Amino acid sequence: MSTKVSWIKRIGLLAAFILAFAVSGCSLLPKEETALKPPLVKPVKENFELYEVKRGSIIKKLTFMATFASSKTQNLYFKESGQRLLSINVKLGDTVKPGDILAQLDTGDLETRVRMQRLNVEKAQISLIQAKTDKPDDAAAIRLKMIDMESTQIQLELLQTQLEKSKLKSDLGGVVTYISDINQGDLVAAYSNLISIADPKQVQLVYQATNSIDISAVQVGMEAEVKLKNSTVKGKVLQTPSSAPLSTNKTQAEKNAKTLIIGIDKAQEGTEIGSYGDITIITEHRDDVLIIPPAGLRAYIGREYVQILEGESRKEIDVEKGLVTPTEVEIRRGLKEGQKVIINN
Repeated sequence: MSTKVSWIKRIGLLAAFILAFAVSGCSLLPKEETALKPPLVKPVKENFELYEVKRGSIIKKLTFMATFASSKTQNLYFKESGQRLLSINVKLGDTVKPGDILAQLDTGDLETRVRMQRLNVEKAQISLIQAKTDKPDDAAAIRLKMIDMESTQIQLELLQTQLEKSKLKSDLGGVVTYISDINQGDLVAAYSNLISIADPKQVQLVYQATNSIDISAVQVGMEAEVKLKNSTVKGKVLQTPSSAPLSTNKTQAEKNAKTLIIGIDKAQEGTEIGSYGDITIITEHRDDVLIIPPAGLRAYIGREYVQILEGESRKEIDVEKGLVTPTEVEIRRGLKEGQKVIINN
């Protein structure tokens, strides 16, 4: 009996527990959170870097460093091949005078032969005088003596000419700027430059560009500003690739195609041969034109345009550019003075 009562109690407790769980079951689960509304985001206002279109002057210029060289030079060479070099009598930087012997060929006993032939000429002259004195009426004898004298004189002149050709003389007074690396005893080639002389009192500036296109805008007669070490002088363009003399020498022709020559009034301190000058040449100059910075000009597939600010929005406008420099762009068509060009994005 007691066992039966015990089971009845257990069943009652279990039923009470189930009823309590049923009543409060939902409260045992976590409550669902209410979804938050998204915050209101204010649109970000764009910040533009603007440039106001204005009128002004635009200058395109070319700047470079050029070397001073003599405008009056002489290249010295022998005109015949086959003889050997005896000596070169000068060094780089030496000052020479017109007529100085700068180099000589080995002529063996040629000088001795010249001296001997002078004596032969003198003997022939004496013999002619004696014939005219002793036999004044013997025309044939006198004529033979005259022939002997003329013959010896011709031989002397030939030997003297040969000796003269063996000596390299300067026609120009100046400074030795080049000497060939030929050695004593080497065979000399005809017309091979051995020595160069330059007049230091007549100088000009020479500039050789990397590419001929870089100097294509420069014309003969353009003015140049030349900055020296301690002063600034005026110069003028004397030669451009288009005005250079034609040359059949390929190397010289290629050099001329990339070379500018600028003259100055006179040599002065800082214009010594081999020194440098900073050159500025204005190639184009335009006044009263519309100007914007290069950062304001945009390009896309051949189209050139700018973006301007109208109110708070941007607008694209096609433009025609003119002169362009590293810091400025001329706008020929498309913009008006006072418009604001976007240049930062």
